[in-house]
Amino acid sequence: MDSIEKLKNIFRDFPTVGQRTAMRFVYYILKLPKEKTDELINAILELKNKIKLCQMCFNPFEGNNLICPICQNQSRNKNLLCIVEKESDLLSLENTRKYNGLYFILGGTLLRVEQLKKRIAETKFSEIIIALNPTPEGRATSILVEQIIKNLKAEGHEPQQRITHLAKGIPVGGELEYADEETLENALEGRK
Repeated sequence: MDSIEKLKNIFRDFPTVGQRTAMRFVYYILKLPKEKTDELINAILELKNKIKLCQMCFNPFEGNNLICPICQNQSRNKNLLCIVEKESDLLSLENTRKYNGLYFILGGTLLRVEQLKKRIAETKFSEIIIALNPTPEGRATSILVEQIIKNLKAEGHEPQQRITHLAKGIPVGGELEYADEETLENALEGRK
């Protein structure tokens, strides 16, 4: 396999990138001056070397601590937990400036089930917001997450006051990261 084909295949693995876009990326990089290509390579290496995942919420961050700035922030409401699918969903909710609690990033699917159970069992949250995408997969995952929380209650862990979901307004099949701030704000305020 030649270098062009190899790089094209790497780009095709990126989310939402098809074959044509992957080829456009390859040809774009080919046209870049060497210093710009080196800058890109160094930025990727720096990203991989400096960014780590928060041990509490799994949000990627740069720094010397084990937990991210959101989890460290003493002014945040430690009684609220918002469960999201991915990092970009957390960022979208943060951009509304209407939510001031803590987060937990599932990681796309139920990859972090045990970590979620531990987090909920160790903390007395007054409300847990399940903020997953209104896609068929997101709805199924929401049901499973809610069941996990209810099972923790049945096992004798401190009962949570409320389990809520974002209100309607996010279109079915849509994704949080693409919703505008006003829609997300309304969904947060109208959660049930």
